[in-house]
Amino acid sequence: MIERQEARLHVIVEGYVQGVGFRAFVQDQAVRLGVVGWVRNRWDGSVEVVVEGERVILEKLLTVLYRGPRGAQVTGVAPEWSAATGEFKGFSVRMTSG
Repeated sequence: MIERQEARLHVIVEGYVQGVGFRAFVQDQAVRLGVVGWVRNRWDGSVEVVVEGERVILEKLLTVLYRGPRGAQVTGVAPEWSAATGEFKGFSVRMTSG
């Protein structure tokens, strides 16, 4: 039996990513893929995503973050990987921060 490798992915997405439905896009993708965590806009114009789940699934989410929804122009994606904490029960859109 293959062991599932749970991981945590923290991503800052830069570019024209606010006002184009990016957070809703991320939420839809996360729910579809079955991962948990949150997404929020940041004051500097970027979008921050923190998700946990099976690493291979998180890599699929990371791939779509490079593209974003129609209307977005992603110019930078900065992923950081770490161990999953198990703190999330679902996926949410958080208030703007940072």
